[in-house]
Amino acid sequence: MYRVSSDLQESVSADVSGQQALAKRHLWMHFTRMGAYEDSEVPVIERGEGCYVYDTHGKRYLDGLSALYCVNIGHGRAELGEAAAEQAKRLGFYTNWSYAHPPSIELAARIAALAPGDLNRVFFVSGGSEAVETAWKLAKAYHAACGEPRRHKIVSRYLAYHGTSMGALTATGLPPLREPFEPLTPGGRHVANTNSYRWKEDRDPLWAAEAIEEAILFEGPHTVAAVILEPVQNGGGCFVPQEGYFQRVREICDRHGVLLISDEVICSWGRIGHWFGSERYDYLPDIITTAKGMTSAYAPMGAVIASDRIAEPFLHARAIFNHGFTFGGHPMACAVAMANIDVMERERICEHVLEREGEFRAMLESLRDLPIVGDVRGAGYFCAIELVKDKQTKQTFDAHESEELLRGFLSGELFKRGLICRTDDRGDPIVQLSPPLIADREQFEEIESILRPVLSEAWGRIVKR
Repeated sequence: MYRVSSDLQESVSADVSGQQALAKRHLWMHFTRMGAYEDSEVPVIERGEGCYVYDTHGKRYLDGLSALYCVNIGHGRAELGEAAAEQAKRLGFYTNWSYAHPPSIELAARIAALAPGDLNRVFFVSGGSEAVETAWKLAKAYHAACGEPRRHKIVSRYLAYHGTSMGALTATGLPPLREPFEPLTPGGRHVANTNSYRWKEDRDPLWAAEAIEEAILFEGPHTVAAVILEPVQNGGGCFVPQEGYFQRVREICDRHGVLLISDEVICSWGRIGHWFGSERYDYLPDIITTAKGMTSAYAPMGAVIASDRIAEPFLHARAIFNHGFTFGGHPMACAVAMANIDVMERERICEHVLEREGEFRAMLESLRDLPIVGDVRGAGYFCAIELVKDKQTKQTFDAHESEELLRGFLSGELFKRGLICRTDDRGDPIVQLSPPLIADREQFEEIESILRPVLSEAWGRIVKR
């Protein structure tokens, strides 16, 4: 058996200690309570392979969240890095401001071929928030170009997360994220989401869709530019639509001249079994926003995909969509995205998700015998478990209990036992799972083997005491 020399062990230990000191002194992590690491280590992920990542101590973790819903084809795909390196040799960077380059042309054409309907125009950005910001600006600019400059408002859903830039934050329906930065960009309106677990039993299954029309009528259709919805809503925990929901929303938008934006930053690139999530639920939006899995997160990239009708007013004479970002359509990111698409096509990633999602879901459903598990929901490889105090009444946890349950125990304990997933209480408390799309039975069984005992222990610690 190979033995690590004491000198090497000391060297590694010193290196880890040094990284910890530097991280605590200089690195400002996103959405992170920095004080939590005053007396404990910052988790430092050093490498990844397939569905697993490893920290600087060599400990292996099952990446049950695909980093952040985005490493779709798994970790350690050297060919994506090689594609970036090859592109760097030819052209490391050039802008798409009044210029084009072969990678952005080719990628735009490939995306248009994969996108549904006549969504043939691709506007590249660097990530999800930029995509949402761009889509809203495009909707306003489109209406202005069509002689309706008063259409500027956007309708979204409670608990929905659409990004953190000021416009995207207006669309985001999570008060804790919004309040610290108010006043936000004006024009946001929020309506009910599709979390039927919390509905009255006799409620019309399409009432959440009708709420969108009520909001449009209240605001005045002549002032509303767009409705923005995710195929499966992330915020709150993987809310799926009711049958016919998106068809009714499409009818409502058409009736009032409002654009439908499908925010697929998470739900595209195979996450729910299709290239684009709107295909799964059989609706055709006017605009799609996408990012994350577009490159499987091997490079930061996103896009806004618009229909021919939406692009038309900007294509002639002196017309212009007066908007852009320095790194939108970066040639190296485009090369990575094309290599990612190559892998997805070659390995039939979308088909794999559709073939295996039933087994993944069955594993999660098997946890319903635990008293703390209230609901299991989601689609494809994008699912959530809602935690409750009482199954019969669906009683949830108060703020103090939720803090103790999620941050005081669950999050750390799951990580300690080798599973990275998301525990969140921006709605009701949930555990969210979104593994790489190459995950199979072995990973499903591993997830269950960690989740079951930890959730059982959580019930004993928080509820049964």
